[in-house]
Amino acid sequence: MMKKTIISVGLALLIAGCSASQPEKPMSLKEQYEAALARTQAAVEKAASMEGEWRDIRWKKSKKRYLPKAIEAAKAGDYEKALKLLSIAEFQAEMGYKQAMAEKNAGPHLYGL
Repeated sequence: MMKKTIISVGLALLIAGCSASQPEKPMSLKEQYEAALARTQAAVEKAASMEGEWRDIRWKKSKKRYLPKAIEAAKAGDYEKALKLLSIAEFQAEMGYKQAMAEKNAGPHLYGL
Protein backbone atom coordinates (compact mmCIF):
# COMPACT_ATOMS: atom_id res chain seq x y z
CA MET A 1 0.00 0.00 0.00
CA MET A 2 2.85 2.40 0.93
CA LYS A 3 4.60 1.73 -2.38
CA LYS A 4 1.45 2.61 -4.38
CA THR A 5 1.06 5.87 -2.44
CA ILE A 6 4.67 6.90 -3.10
CA ILE A 7 4.33 6.10 -6.80
CA SER A 8 1.02 8.00 -6.99
CA VAL A 9 2.52 11.06 -5.28
CA GLY A 10 5.61 10.92 -7.49
CA LEU A 11 3.50 10.63 -10.62
CA ALA A 12 1.31 13.56 -9.54
CA LEU A 13 4.39 15.72 -8.91
CA LEU A 14 5.82 14.76 -12.29
CA ILE A 15 2.61 15.71 -14.09
CA ALA A 16 2.35 18.99 -12.17
CA GLY A 17 5.96 19.80 -12.96
CA CYS A 18 5.51 19.14 -16.65
CA SER A 19 2.46 21.34 -16.93
CA ALA A 20 4.10 24.18 -14.98
CA SER A 21 7.24 24.25 -17.10
CA GLN A 22 5.80 25.37 -20.41
CA PRO A 23 8.30 27.34 -22.47
CA GLU A 24 8.05 31.11 -22.16
CA LYS A 25 7.23 33.18 -25.20
CA PRO A 26 10.33 35.09 -26.31
CA MET A 27 10.13 38.85 -25.89
CA SER A 28 9.68 40.95 -29.00
CA LEU A 29 12.21 43.68 -29.77
CA LYS A 30 9.68 46.26 -28.64
CA GLU A 31 9.21 44.47 -25.31
CA GLN A 32 12.98 44.18 -24.89
CA TYR A 33 13.28 47.90 -25.62
CA GLU A 34 10.60 48.81 -23.08
CA ALA A 35 12.30 46.72 -20.37
CA ALA A 36 15.72 48.14 -21.23
CA LEU A 37 14.35 51.70 -21.24
CA ALA A 38 12.90 51.27 -17.75
CA ARG A 39 16.20 49.81 -16.45
CA THR A 40 18.24 52.54 -18.09
CA GLN A 41 16.05 55.38 -16.84
CA ALA A 42 16.27 53.98 -13.30
CA ALA A 43 20.07 53.71 -13.57
CA VAL A 44 20.33 57.26 -14.94
CA GLU A 45 18.19 58.67 -12.12
CA LYS A 46 20.27 56.76 -9.56
CA ALA A 47 23.49 58.22 -11.01
CA ALA A 48 21.97 61.70 -11.19
CA SER A 49 20.94 61.47 -7.53
CA MET A 50 24.65 61.31 -6.65
CA GLU A 51 25.60 63.89 -9.31
CA GLY A 52 27.34 61.06 -11.14
CA GLU A 53 25.57 61.20 -14.48
CA TRP A 54 28.08 61.09 -17.30
CA ARG A 55 27.88 63.72 -20.03
CA ASP A 56 26.94 61.54 -23.01
CA ILE A 57 23.87 59.96 -21.43
CA ARG A 58 21.51 62.89 -22.04
CA TRP A 59 23.23 66.27 -21.67
CA LYS A 60 22.13 68.78 -24.28
CA LYS A 61 25.72 69.86 -24.98
CA SER A 62 26.79 66.31 -25.86
CA LYS A 63 26.73 65.23 -29.49
CA LYS A 64 26.07 61.61 -28.51
CA ARG A 65 23.12 61.85 -26.08
CA TYR A 66 22.51 58.09 -25.95
CA LEU A 67 19.20 58.08 -24.06
CA PRO A 68 17.33 60.63 -26.24
CA LYS A 69 18.69 59.04 -29.41
CA ALA A 70 17.54 55.60 -28.23
CA ILE A 71 14.03 56.92 -27.69
CA GLU A 72 14.07 58.55 -31.14
CA ALA A 73 15.26 55.31 -32.75
CA ALA A 74 12.45 53.36 -31.06
CA LYS A 75 9.86 55.89 -32.24
CA ALA A 76 11.16 55.31 -35.76
CA GLY A 77 10.78 51.56 -35.24
CA ASP A 78 14.52 50.78 -35.09
CA TYR A 79 14.48 48.78 -31.85
CA GLU A 80 17.86 47.15 -32.51
CA LYS A 81 19.58 50.55 -32.64
CA ALA A 82 17.60 51.70 -29.62
CA LEU A 83 18.69 48.66 -27.61
CA LYS A 84 22.35 49.26 -28.49
CA LEU A 85 22.12 52.90 -27.42
CA LEU A 86 20.30 51.99 -24.21
CA SER A 87 23.00 49.45 -23.40
CA ILE A 88 25.64 52.18 -23.64
CA ALA A 89 23.56 54.62 -21.60
CA GLU A 90 22.85 52.04 -18.89
CA PHE A 91 26.54 51.15 -18.66
CA GLN A 92 27.52 54.81 -18.38
CA ALA A 93 24.88 55.42 -15.72
CA GLU A 94 26.04 52.46 -13.64
CA MET A 95 29.69 53.48 -13.95
CA GLY A 96 28.85 57.11 -13.19
CA TYR A 97 27.08 56.05 -10.02
CA LYS A 98 30.00 53.82 -8.97
CA GLN A 99 32.43 56.65 -9.66
CA ALA A 100 30.35 59.12 -7.65
CA MET A 101 30.15 56.69 -4.73
CA ALA A 102 33.90 56.04 -4.83
CA GLU A 103 34.64 59.76 -4.87
CA LYS A 104 31.94 61.05 -2.54
CA ASN A 105 34.46 61.81 0.21
CA ALA A 106 37.09 63.20 -2.15
CA GLY A 107 38.10 66.79 -1.98
CA PRO A 108 40.63 68.98 -0.37
CA HIS A 109 41.34 67.95 3.17
CA LEU A 110 43.00 70.87 4.87
CA TYR A 111 44.23 69.26 8.06
CA GLY A 112 45.61 71.47 10.77
CA LEU A 113 44.18 74.73 9.49
